[in-house]
Amino acid sequence: MFHITGKDATPIKSTTFSELNMTEKDIEELIKENANLITEDDSLLIVGQQVRNASNAISDLIAINQNGDLVLIEIKRDRKDIETRREAFEFQAIRYAAAFAKIKDIEELINKVYVPFLERKSTQSEQGLTITEQANRNIAKFFDNNEIALDDFNERQQIILVASDFDEQTKSAVAWLNQNGVDLHCYKLVPYQIGDELYISSEKVLPLESYEDYFIDLLTPSSRTKIKRKRQITRRYLPRIDALLEWGVVKEGDLLKVKDHDAVAKLLKNGNIEVDNIEKSLQQWLREVTNWSSVQTYAMTVHKQTGKTLSDMREEYMTKNNLV
Repeated sequence: MFHITGKDATPIKSTTFSELNMTEKDIEELIKENANLITEDDSLLIVGQQVRNASNAISDLIAINQNGDLVLIEIKRDRKDIETRREAFEFQAIRYAAAFAKIKDIEELINKVYVPFLERKSTQSEQGLTITEQANRNIAKFFDNNEIALDDFNERQQIILVASDFDEQTKSAVAWLNQNGVDLHCYKLVPYQIGDELYISSEKVLPLESYEDYFIDLLTPSSRTKIKRKRQITRRYLPRIDALLEWGVVKEGDLLKVKDHDAVAKLLKNGNIEVDNIEKSLQQWLREVTNWSSVQTYAMTVHKQTGKTLSDMREEYMTKNNLV
């Protein structure tokens, strides 16, 4: 991307959402109001946000596409956010999408998903219409504009993954899933900042006509041996919260925050945290807040006073004191 001034073309360097202090929630809101960021036309109707299933998993955004199918939209800020998750980005989305395969009736979608969404959005209904009537009218209009038959509603599900960049493992898995019949798309939203103005480029990464270039090759036996040995050499013990307390890196009473969430807790002297006068372990608290089955405790816990993750604070202390 270039900034043109007269005859001069100055290259504009991309940034990241984290560098802009934008959260996943910020990106979610942006897509909610501008669905064309992740479509090649205006063929998405957003009908749900932060939808919780019976297993307590929460989907970012739900939409209907031009085929009448439900679309699960899952968002991560940057590549680092994908790579630091223990659960694969695409697998998380597949689990969530499976819950929406059971919805075969538009009335069920309206009552369970769309009406609550319109209510939270404080949408103004057309004169004389209830929220439910407005939801029915919006969907009927969308189906009519896209020539969708009612019988075609949600015959299959589509998944759209959104991030500023994707790691090779995710792209390889998504390419393979598409080749085997799963309708899964990847969109890169790359932010650029010029002065006080923010620009975002949108690029569809997958699916493409050919997938083979995205598949990751298998290693030869000799390569596997080298990697195994390297891992054995570089593996190290990482101290836990009790050591951080002992070192004075953190102190009893410090406030901790879950990364990309508003939840805050007080650190106790035994390494647990206190929320609403209830004592919990860090891992338990993080799982409850994020609704993830597995969480990287120290990478996801932010020391509120310094704004640093416990992982970064630990790394800094160990480096400074030659403990690495």
